Formats: sequence, structure tokens, C-alpha cells
Amino acid sequence: MRIITAYVGRVLFILGLILLVPLVFALLNGETVTPLAFFYASVASWALGGVMHSFGTGKAPTPAQAMLVCTLSWCVISVAGAIPFVLAGGCGWIDGIFETMSGFTTTGMTIFSGLDSMPRSIILWRSLTQWVGGLGIITFFIAVISQVPGAHRLVGAESHKVFAGRPVPGLLNTVKILWIIYAGLTLALAAGFRLAGMNTFDTVNHAMTTLSTGGFSPHDLSMDWYRATGTGNYILIEYLAAAGMIAGGINFLVHYRVFRGEGPLALFRGSENRLWWILICGFTGVIMLEQLLSGTLSLEGLESTFRRDVFQVASVISTTGFSTVNLHDSFFGGAARQLFMVMMIIGGCAGSTGGGIKVLRVSVLLKAVANQVRKLFRAERAVSGTRYEGRLLPRGEVSRITAIVFVWLLFLLAGGVVTSIFEPDMKTIAAASGMFSALGNIGPSLMTQENLIALHPAVKITYTIGMLAGRLEILPVLLVFSRKAWR
Repeated sequence: MRIITAYVGRVLFILGLILLVPLVFALLNGETVTPLAFFYASVASWALGGVMHSFGTGKAPTPAQAMLVCTLSWCVISVAGAIPFVLAGGCGWIDGIFETMSGFTTTGMTIFSGLDSMPRSIILWRSLTQWVGGLGIITFFIAVISQVPGAHRLVGAESHKVFAGRPVPGLLNTVKILWIIYAGLTLALAAGFRLAGMNTFDTVNHAMTTLSTGGFSPHDLSMDWYRATGTGNYILIEYLAAAGMIAGGINFLVHYRVFRGEGPLALFRGSENRLWWILICGFTGVIMLEQLLSGTLSLEGLESTFRRDVFQVASVISTTGFSTVNLHDSFFGGAARQLFMVMMIIGGCAGSTGGGIKVLRVSVLLKAVANQVRKLFRAERAVSGTRYEGRLLPRGEVSRITAIVFVWLLFLLAGGVVTSIFEPDMKTIAAASGMFSALGNIGPSLMTQENLIALHPAVKITYTIGMLAGRLEILPVLLVFSRKAWR
């Protein structure tokens, strides 16, 4: 227990430092109420972190303890990070924790309305939670504090990636390289947004929430605000955002290979990457086909329809959550809505900032199913195990993936049931889509913003747990309920 409290305390100390960013911004921006709110949050983080660290020990954690550190860290920072929302954002604790958890997990579901008139420091804090949470608060902690005993177990607990690799020897070097690439791509996207006509504040916020596949926006209309108000080159902004979301949904080790000399072709190498592009193109094509058959697609509006479709596909499958058209809008037909639900389940690639089950797991499961089908037509001994990227996968790996997907679906079912119990008047598909969005770490759902804000507190708590479970990929959250893990 002392090992766990020591690490959680150090994470809280880092959170206190991060909270200084919106505090300084609020002071420079001349705000009156928010600076005190961020000051209290920062001091509370340092105080609690100091107490926890003083009672702890710096020994390396076991794998089970690392998972508990990870889960508890995300819970505690979501509570501490909610303080500015409660004190200056005009919401209660349940809503504040919901918003913060949505930020750190890059889910993007929001219970806030009137974003355009909110204090800018609150908007900046929302965006900052998503950018820090994109690659993970634990990896950020390790990148800042270099000497961390048992760092490999902590990173593995937060971002368990199937067949995870390292571009260079040493975990610390790998973490730093990934954060450098992440920051570099964020700056490049920010430059593009600025050139397209975004103001500086929007540029900073949208660059952080696009590459992190978070989806928070300074505007209630999300990315459609630029078209609606005629601000900047909205067409270029939407294409840049789509490219940024797709980039965020790709394994960052692939980005490393691109910059190391393999060039853009590295984005298309490997089973997962190829399936990623096939899904994006395929989903976009099917949605446009439905619009063509229904008569809503015309030659004159071809570019506009294509842009909106590819933008929304990129947004949903990368689990970002930006929108230029609401998913429940009549612009999309019944087939499109069902495909969006499928995209929420699949999510981004392993090793990306995206949520969902992950394209890689879907690819492995498809190969495992194909392998079982082959066994029906061939002798048992003539068919080897499941192969991926030319190598035979251990049975334990396939079983683990199957177990995670199964428990993921159980969480999904439980969330839908809870929503239906406390919101009996809500349509079944809307009730299910809420937990889809939470567990898949994606903002948009088939329920309206008004319905989301008015949800019963029990449903909001369920979605908050779902966001955490989806971000940590189920197992670390389940371990909290194991007595052995706490010994």
C-alpha cells in the first residue's frame, strides 16, 4: 500500500505543476475568479501529493501494484482537476469529475454548454487535460521525472499495447521520443490552423485536442463554428482537422519510422495500418453510397458532402469527437448511424491516442476467426495457430485479446442497462450510444447535448467509470476490486 501511495503522490505533484499553466494564463488574461480556483487546485494537489508521498516508499511496484497506481492516479487527478470546474465553472462535483475524466481520457463528452462565453482559462484547462492525457498521465510523469523505479511496469499498466515495441533502447528514451514527436506534430498542426485563419487561442486549443483525439472545442458548434460564422478558411480547417485526427489515431511508433527515414510509405506498411486506411475509405464510401441512393448527394454538393463525411468518419474512428454535423442529424441515414456505432467499438490503432478496442485487436480476432474456419476444412494438424505479421502468436495473447473484448462488451451492456433504468424515456439506441461513447473514449453519441447534460447522476457516474475503464483497457480497473492486489 505504501508503494502505491508514494507513486500516486508524485503524480499529484506533477498535476499541481500543470495547473500553473491555466493559472498564469488566467492572470495574464485579467480574469478575476478563475485564478483563485486554479491556485486552490494546485495547492490541494501539492498538499495531498506531499502527504501521500511522505507515507509511501520508493520501491519498484509489482505488476499488480503498477496497475493500481495507474488506476488510482487517474481517479485522483480527475478529482483534483475538477476543482477549477466546481469553483469557477458553475458545476457540481459529479459534473466536474465527469468533465475532467472526459478530458484526461480524451473522451470528449461534455456537460458544459455556453462554451463561447466561458472564461478562457477554463477552456484552456479542458484542452490541456486532453493533451496531457493523450499519451497518458503516467508517461508524462515518467518523461518529467526521469528516475522512476519500475517505470516499465507503470507504462505497461497505463497503456498496455499488444506487441508494443521500442524505437530505441531504454524505456525512458522511448517515452521522451514519443513525447517529442507528439509535441512536434501538435506544433505543426497549430501552424496549419493558424495559416487557415484560426485565432491564436483557438489554434492552441484545437491543436491540442485534435492530435490527442480528445475533441474538446472552445465553441458549442465545435469545428462547424468556422463555417457558421464565416471565420477563416473553414474548408481548409476541416481538412486539416481530419488529417490531424487520422494522425492521432495512428501508432506513434509509425510516426517515428516516418521521421527516421522510411517516409510516408511507413504509414501504409503493416496489417494494422492497411486495415486502418481500408476502414476509413470503406466507411466513407458506404456512407456516401447511402446518400447517393437516398438522393441527398448531388454533383454540385459532392465536395461538401465528401468533406463532411470523411471528417466525421475520421472523428469517430479516431475517437476524437469533433463534429461539423451531429450524428443524430438527418444528414446521415440509418446505415451511417450504425456504421458510426461500429467505428466507436473499433477505435484507433494500438499505440495511438485513440480509444476503442483498437484496430490491431480487431485484425488479430479476424485472423483468429479465419484460422478456426480453415480448421473446419483441413486436418487439425495441418492448420497452425494464428499468425500476425508473419509470426505465430502465442495462444495466451489471442486469449487475452478475446477476454478484453468480451469484458469490454460486458461493460457496454452494463452501461446501457444502467442508462435505461435511470432514463426510461430515452430511446434504446441513444441509451446504448452513451456508453459506447464513454467506453470507446469518443465524444459524440446519438443522444443530444441537452439529454447528456440532464442525465441522472447515477448514469453520469457510470459513464465516468466507463471512460476510465476504456482508457486503461479494462484490466487495471478490475484489479481495484481484487484483495490480493492490495496486499
